[in-house]
Amino acid sequence: MDYAHWIWMSLYGLLIVSTMVTVLMDNRQPAKTLAWLLVLTFLPVVGIFLYIFFGQNNRKEKLINQRSLDQLTERQMLAFVEQRDLQLPEAQRPLIQLFANQNMALPFQNNQADIYTSGYELFPALLQAIATARHHIHLSTYIIEDDPLGRLIADALIDKAREGVVVRLIYDDVGCWRVPNKFFRRMRKAGIDARAFMPVHFPALTGKINYRNHRKLCVVDGKTAFIGGMNIALRYVKPWRDTHLRVRGPIVYALQREFLVDWHFVSGTLIDSSEYYPPMPELRTPQTAESPLLAQLVTSSPISLWPDIMQGYVRILLEAKQYVYMETPYFMPTEPILFAMRTAALAGVDVRLMVPRHSDALLVEWASISYVKQAIEAGVRVYLYQKGFNHSKLLVSDDALCTCGSTNIDFRSFENNFEANLFFYDRIMAQRMKHVFLEDMQHCTLANEQHPRHRWHFVRRLWESLIRLLSPLL
Repeated sequence: MDYAHWIWMSLYGLLIVSTMVTVLMDNRQPAKTLAWLLVLTFLPVVGIFLYIFFGQNNRKEKLINQRSLDQLTERQMLAFVEQRDLQLPEAQRPLIQLFANQNMALPFQNNQADIYTSGYELFPALLQAIATARHHIHLSTYIIEDDPLGRLIADALIDKAREGVVVRLIYDDVGCWRVPNKFFRRMRKAGIDARAFMPVHFPALTGKINYRNHRKLCVVDGKTAFIGGMNIALRYVKPWRDTHLRVRGPIVYALQREFLVDWHFVSGTLIDSSEYYPPMPELRTPQTAESPLLAQLVTSSPISLWPDIMQGYVRILLEAKQYVYMETPYFMPTEPILFAMRTAALAGVDVRLMVPRHSDALLVEWASISYVKQAIEAGVRVYLYQKGFNHSKLLVSDDALCTCGSTNIDFRSFENNFEANLFFYDRIMAQRMKHVFLEDMQHCTLANEQHPRHRWHFVRRLWESLIRLLSPLL
């Protein structure tokens, strides 16, 4: 029995030492490295499981080999080089180049965009697009609920599959944990190819549970696409407030490519046929006549070499001259984002942040309080949205650029999730997005320092500080 004890202790010690060496060799920020070394030292057994779930550095992993990625990118590249008289605004050229260099995010002009600020607007438009599909429907969502709206979308997809339209669905396995398997079996039986992203069969033995596909994309016939913050669930119709986009034009090629990259990962099937990149019809509308609407799809993931979207946000904040307005449902920023917000605000830039008055998750609400306080102290004007829960994720700056997509201003979106945002470099589009922000401000109260943190009860301040430690995990 004593031998078994010492054998166990030796094996455990070897595991701890090897894990510590792995942490050291990752060359992370010293504070993060030291934190994980302390966790592994002072939390026996539990520390190992915490590292498996939340500590592994996945940025060096390759989910798709480079050859396959090049094939999937070829069609988008051809469409990019065929653009005539592509004009990049001089002020945003470095940001566009940053995304293009590290993310293969190619800019496309002559697009059209519609902004939806509620499920009442979005889902009829989505259903109409599905109804008009003739060749394929590619849908990727974090959540599709087995509720009246989810079943309505499922029925529409089933009808198109029975008509012979190719329907592919990617749903996140963790996001849809509560959705019964029969919901997806029904769709598969009708001919829909539905795949779970990174299935988690043994949650206690894998870190995959921490890295989720949070993107919300839909591409219909390679000509119309949707992207934004809304999942497919009845709560996005009422009472939640959210922002979603419908786009037409060459930028749809970029969304198509991103879906097919994810599809190759979940199915092992490489689809690069030209039929998924049909000739784009000339868009002649008042919007395109007045503005070429330059757009760029930017994605980020835990296996990217760099945190692409986060770096873009930092650059926008540091280069802003007049204002930066942001909406996010969850505010637990990484240090670079918080630093950039403070720097911009202290430099006299009008930095405004809109967050819900109350979150849909109490723990997240508590964790965000200290970050909100820090932002206020630096001069950021923080608005608390009162009219329900605001799940919108958008940013607009200087009437020159704006972005909308699935990315929250928190650790999980910037470091752990697979995310996608559209960036627009266009004065008219930026003003439209600014109008959305200002409309939302009508339903906000301005946070203030009437009750400074140092006057709070000691227990409350201690609790807030403890919950803050969980920010990277929430």
